[in-house]
Amino acid sequence: MKIRVSREIIVALIAVVLGLAAGALFMLITGHNPFEGYTYLFRGGLMNIERIGNSLATATPLIMTGLSVAFAFRTGLFNIGASGQMLIGGLCATAVGLTLVLPQPLLLALMLLAAFCGGALWGLVPGFLKARFNVHEVVATIMMNWIAYWTVYYTVPAYFKGPYLETESRKIPEYASLKVPWLTGIFEGSYVNLGLFVALAAILVIGVILNRTVLGYQLKAAGFNRYASEYAGMNVQRNIILSMTIAGALAGIGGATLYVGYASNMQIGVLPSHGFDGIAVALLGSNTPIGVLGSALFFGILHSGKGFMNAMTEIPPEIGDTIIATIIYFAATSVLIENGLNALQRRFGQRRAQEEN
Repeated sequence: MKIRVSREIIVALIAVVLGLAAGALFMLITGHNPFEGYTYLFRGGLMNIERIGNSLATATPLIMTGLSVAFAFRTGLFNIGASGQMLIGGLCATAVGLTLVLPQPLLLALMLLAAFCGGALWGLVPGFLKARFNVHEVVATIMMNWIAYWTVYYTVPAYFKGPYLETESRKIPEYASLKVPWLTGIFEGSYVNLGLFVALAAILVIGVILNRTVLGYQLKAAGFNRYASEYAGMNVQRNIILSMTIAGALAGIGGATLYVGYASNMQIGVLPSHGFDGIAVALLGSNTPIGVLGSALFFGILHSGKGFMNAMTEIPPEIGDTIIATIIYFAATSVLIENGLNALQRRFGQRRAQEEN
């Protein structure tokens, strides 16, 4: 187990290094200094406590969507619907926050519960279609993304419209926001919010479920080999539905951390990119909870720092996006990297055996 985890870490680090190297080459080709670019890119995410807080706030929804995608991957499913699950989770949390007036702890708990349930429902539907009718979850979750998109497009202007614009909801009141003064004060005015602690708790819970429970074993077994699991007496259809429901719930909570934590209202006509970025986070994190945490924090630093890089140099922020995309590309080809490492290991093993003989 330790060897496997070490190999996964090495593959992820190689993907990051190759991505950064490709980004440096792109900067050189476009006439920019890569050392200066990377200096300001990472300083932008880490140079002071406020920027560290902003990086953590940016990483928080990525932790949840990455965890959602990784959980589905570990159980043999591909959840590409995290963006829609985020939207519905954010809409449910926003609706509760704008409708109810309750003591803050109780209200925040209800908002997170509503986001959990909304996301779970958006994951349950494709899970049921997959289990009952063998509808591919990629197709089903993509369609659910657009159902969520148009649901928000109608619901926000109809019931929660702001005072000035038709395209956004009313602002979340202070008592219904995951941003709290004491945490904002610690990070000197950054966007970091209570969603970070929710995300860390989710990492712990999913890690325990996957690695320390019978349910986690059954879910992973169904992902490895559905027919062998059925032969062993496991209820594979139930496990598929449950897996997609849990994955959707995680992304739904991610929507709450975005729309009532990082932001203060919902805008229509926007499908959040965090759901698709979560695929990259899961891939780079080797589909493990702790790997997702590290990967999300890394992407949070990059996203937070690219604006500062643009402000301090002539390097456009699009190059920052290109660097992130290149890292994602190498993370997606991690199988090739691992095959290369295996080939090198075999070659060195053969050479050592020849020298010993």
